Amino acid sequence: MPTPTAADWLRIADGFYQSAQFPNCIGALDGKHIRVKKPPHSGSRYFNYKQYFSVVLMALADSNYKFVIVDIGAYGSTSDSRIFCASRMGERLCQNQLALPEPSRLPGSAGPPAPFVIVSDEGFALSPHMMRPFPRRDLDDRKRIFNYRLTRAPRYVECAFRILSSKWRVFQSSIQMNPDNATLVIQACVMLHNFTRIHNTSTDADLGPKYDVFSQFRPAPAWTPWNRWTSCSGTLCRLLLQSERGHCHGSWTPSVVAVDFSWTLVQIEVKCNIL
Repeated sequence: MPTPTAADWLRIADGFYQSAQFPNCIGALDGKHIRVKKPPHSGSRYFNYKQYFSVVLMALADSNYKFVIVDIGAYGSTSDSRIFCASRMGERLCQNQLALPEPSRLPGSAGPPAPFVIVSDEGFALSPHMMRPFPRRDLDDRKRIFNYRLTRAPRYVECAFRILSSKWRVFQSSIQMNPDNATLVIQACVMLHNFTRIHNTSTDADLGPKYDVFSQFRPAPAWTPWNRWTSCSGTLCRLLLQSERGHCHGSWTPSVVAVDFSWTLVQIEVKCNIL
């Protein structure tokens, strides 16, 4: 994944302001547990609070449900806050190495400039560039309204996780691989997810008229016919090979070695920088 520039952060912030009416927001942060089989001799390191074994996909998403920065492979027993603080993403944010824009005034405000922030839920710690809701105890009307407005933005990363899980069927059951190989599969699916969001090779409407990213139900497989995947795989392979040869000038330009599609599994070898 390319490292976002200051212009990219401004574009993301504008997207959140237009869609969620939350200004100076450069992304929604959350973690998702990816179910894996129990690694041998791992004890309880991968056993999470949901009572199954997993690795964690920590992701920052924009308002287009696209992943901006990801950290993959942490133990399922580790809390989201600890994973974020130990990740390169968290370290670079604390050290101001993410090329964030300079603070700017909020729209319609004459007050001092406000920093650009990442929004998250109560599981993360508050910091100059991390915004979380007020604790739910003893809320007055102003804090309650603020929490309502703030929680509109983190829903985008939750929706991105739901789209990812619904689109790539490998996530609909436990990944029968060791954690290292499972991490590679998750990385490949994240890259393919971003590809479909950028190039619009597959839209949310393809998943069926009853698909709702806020719903707990998965779409039926009949809504994604095999001939659709065959066409998508051919187009994707051609575009990825163009990207490999330097003919594609989009912002998503990893170096692709090989792609192989099947009905239940997507295998891809990529050379990319994952923060």
